Amino acid sequence: MDGLRINKFLAERAGLSRREADDAIESGRVLVDDKPARIGGRVNSGDVVMLDGREIPFETNFIYLALNKPVGYVCSRKRQGETPTLYELLPEKYHNLKTVGRLDKDSSGLILLTNDGDFAFRMTHPKFIKVKVYEVELNKDLEPLHQQEISDFGVMLDDGVSRLMLSRLDDETSEGTSERQKNGSRRKWRVEMSEGRNRQIRRTFKALGYNVEKLHRIKFGNYMLNGLKLGKYEEVKNDQK
Repeated sequence: MDGLRINKFLAERAGLSRREADDAIESGRVLVDDKPARIGGRVNSGDVVMLDGREIPFETNFIYLALNKPVGYVCSRKRQGETPTLYELLPEKYHNLKTVGRLDKDSSGLILLTNDGDFAFRMTHPKFIKVKVYEVELNKDLEPLHQQEISDFGVMLDDGVSRLMLSRLDDETSEGTSERQKNGSRRKWRVEMSEGRNRQIRRTFKALGYNVEKLHRIKFGNYMLNGLKLGKYEEVKNDQK
């Protein structure tokens, strides 16, 4: 068949997820040549597509941004009280971009932003299995039996079993290494995961009696910080196609 499926078109050009696009179509918010769009329909170059009264152009320049988010910033568009949003770190021309997943206020590191809804879908949907890597520091040494439980068996949380891949963080590469860590502390860990449940790492350690004092993401799929300084950003390429 010719043309693009309407939900894929909206995902790629309006910054929606496919589910958000389907919801917009079902609720009558999408018109194609002044007629209500239908689920499964297709659009071609030359069709006039309107979403909430706004024309969605057939051609769009997609932007992909990597930001090294500092602690103390939230990923929402609006401030939560006095807490700043990460958009305050970016020029206004990037304020229309949506975050690809989230990092909570107390976490730092790599966050991706884009206006390409299809890219965001492929980066976050579980079926595509994107590995994320974090540097984590605990409030006390991790007991070997707890390390084995987390890595081999998993920890039962209220939304299911959480299994994380743990390895000791190399003292020479981690930031701010203390004398205690150099002398054999088991507080700093490299954590790998492919899931993305809310605050999963923090909740996993909390279930075993540990508090996460630092959580810093260094890798998301094929994207890495690569020396990007805290609070800085750079445009990157889409390597998911």
